[in-house]
Amino acid sequence: MSLLEAIILGIIQGLTEFLPVSSSGHLELGKAILGIEATSDVTFTVVVHGATVLSTLVVFRDDILELIRGALQFRWNASTDYIAKLVIAAIPVVIVGLFFKEEIETLFSNNVLLVGSMLIVTGSLLAFTYYAPSSGEEVTRTKAFLIGVAQAIAVLPGISRSGSTIAVGLLLGVDKKKVARFSFLMVLIPIIGANAKDILDGGMAESTVSALPLALGFLTAFVSGVLACKWMIAIVTRGKLIHFAYYCFIVGTLSIGAHFAL
Repeated sequence: MSLLEAIILGIIQGLTEFLPVSSSGHLELGKAILGIEATSDVTFTVVVHGATVLSTLVVFRDDILELIRGALQFRWNASTDYIAKLVIAAIPVVIVGLFFKEEIETLFSNNVLLVGSMLIVTGSLLAFTYYAPSSGEEVTRTKAFLIGVAQAIAVLPGISRSGSTIAVGLLLGVDKKKVARFSFLMVLIPIIGANAKDILDGGMAESTVSALPLALGFLTAFVSGVLACKWMIAIVTRGKLIHFAYYCFIVGTLSIGAHFAL
């Protein structure tokens, strides 16, 4: 992997992990456009995902510390209840990752038609939030599970994880700021778990990427991730997701058109 490719992939990962446009979908489009095959390298994938985890920890450090302090009281309270909801939300994607990993991996092969189609699905979800009830409700355990189902579906390239989880939360009547916070915190469990599994499976030992591209990919993913995370919170609070719906419709349509034109 060249240094430029590492920088491009890092920026794409950092921005699109939090913006509702699908990081996996854009990485697939990036491979198709630039001819980059290195995203299949497990080490690079683990590194850039680790960078987005770190960006989440930085942006939500106060919230995370509050949850940890509450959990260390070793009694049921608001913090342990919230952590339980995060665990409930992780159940669907854990099941998908454990039992359908190989089937999912076959979808990540420059499948521009699938990405384009799923981007249109993402755009439709984001468009529906324009009509979402603004009842300002809390994230209940049932709603946490339903948001978790949306996260599991988002393993498909082109379905945005942040977009689908936030959209489902808004459609369920959850307060805008609360659903954004829950969406970004809930990603920590599956990403850390998936990265740990990749490391334990020995995939990183087969890396073909040298240290400098890995470092640049990590740095660019982290910086762009911090910026995108903060930006996304402000966007959700202001209810501006409809603009990303237009973007997904346009890119999805162009992707489908490119598939049939080539």
